[in-house]
Amino acid sequence: MNVSFRQLRVFTEVAQHGSMARAAEALHLTPPAVSMQIKELEAQVGLPLFDRAGRKVSLSTAGEYFLVHTRRMLAALKDADDAMARLKRLEHGLLTIGLVSTAKYFVPQLLARFHEEHPGVDVRLRVVGNRSELVELMQSGEVDLSVMGRAPKEIHTRSESFAAHPLVFVAPPGHPLLRGGPHAVSELAPYPIIAREHGSGTRTAMEKFFAEHRFDKRIAMEMSSNETIKQAVMAGLGLSFLSLHTMGLELRSGLLQLLDIDDAPVMRMWNIVHLSSKLLSPAAEAFRYFMLEQGEAHLLAHDTPLLGPSRG
Repeated sequence: MNVSFRQLRVFTEVAQHGSMARAAEALHLTPPAVSMQIKELEAQVGLPLFDRAGRKVSLSTAGEYFLVHTRRMLAALKDADDAMARLKRLEHGLLTIGLVSTAKYFVPQLLARFHEEHPGVDVRLRVVGNRSELVELMQSGEVDLSVMGRAPKEIHTRSESFAAHPLVFVAPPGHPLLRGGPHAVSELAPYPIIAREHGSGTRTAMEKFFAEHRFDKRIAMEMSSNETIKQAVMAGLGLSFLSLHTMGLELRSGLLQLLDIDDAPVMRMWNIVHLSSKLLSPAAEAFRYFMLEQGEAHLLAHDTPLLGPSRG
């Protein structure tokens, strides 16, 4: 096959977005240009890579197999580019950072400061719903570094902690458990719990906390979005267990309040992670060092007021 890396990049964007038009927007191309690249690629492969239904496209069986190999080729090209950049000792180029959804509440602020120090680095964020999705991106070589809680055990990685990560119980204003305290974990029993989905680090931490306290609690509702859970708690549908870093605005404005529960907050750690086999570019090394040096101070400055006497 006589295919170009340009065609492979176009193919992955169309596969990701499920739309020629949205892929064109992401690539700063016109939709006809994207469509032409896909047609030329399919002609080279000799098989249709997409099933088309109006303006929407989805991967065909051949396309799904081809995407696996395409990601490997693009990851290998990125590794080669990083190796050449290291030889030149230049901090520029594209840096792709993967985030679990909970980290999106603070990483962009740190990125703004990083960009001031390293204006030549073009940063792309890949925000995923939970850690299992992020592990897949790491395995396929689609991210250079990841910001997450627990380091994955499924793959060999280098993981470095850069800041504490408090997980807390939260309630709407006026909830009975906001009076007095601290409360035993068992006092949560009469109230419905709204939890993150299985596979998220927050859900795993909550289940471990309940198991350590021998508290068998049925989950009333399960949601995959921190934002949706916060809205449900504010509406009085139940209590929840969430990262403190997702609720700064709501806690400061009084829309949510922290519960004083024995042995809470549950302290975990934020980690900067990459594949052990991956050679980091100078840009990735610069961001790794930046997070290790400045991440903790940034989060502490935001956490301290929230964990103060405003717990009801």
